[in-house]
Amino acid sequence: MINIIQANKSNLQDAVFLFEKYRSFYHMPNDFKAAKYFISERLNKHDSLIFLAYKKNTPVGFMQIYNSFSSVAMQPIWILNDLFIEPSARRSGCATKMLKHLYEQAIQNSIFSIKLATAIDNHSAKALYDSLGYKLVSDFDNYCKTVPL
Repeated sequence: MINIIQANKSNLQDAVFLFEKYRSFYHMPNDFKAAKYFISERLNKHDSLIFLAYKKNTPVGFMQIYNSFSSVAMQPIWILNDLFIEPSARRSGCATKMLKHLYEQAIQNSIFSIKLATAIDNHSAKALYDSLGYKLVSDFDNYCKTVPL
């Protein structure tokens, strides 16, 4: 059975552990200290929602959502920025359960839409999103420019 909870200070270590695995998946160097600071700041400042999935008291899933707005709709939206499932828990329904939980939370919080992005070659994630009613947006080209630190 998979249990989903919102992260807080009491489960910070679990959130950081999964967040570091997520970053590693994207070939980022491990930096537990910086990751702990980053996640702590998100929780302290309440500028993201973090959900954790547990299977038999073991953390197996991490999801981070940022608040934003649709100017055109004049409504709040959520950006699902991070979703990670431990390899041992993949194909067990964990990601589906997490996304359904997110959708229920969005309804409860009167959120207009949930936006997300995934790698072009992440076919399993794309199939999951399609199966849950997410639609590929092809009306816009997205651009990004990195600002040097």
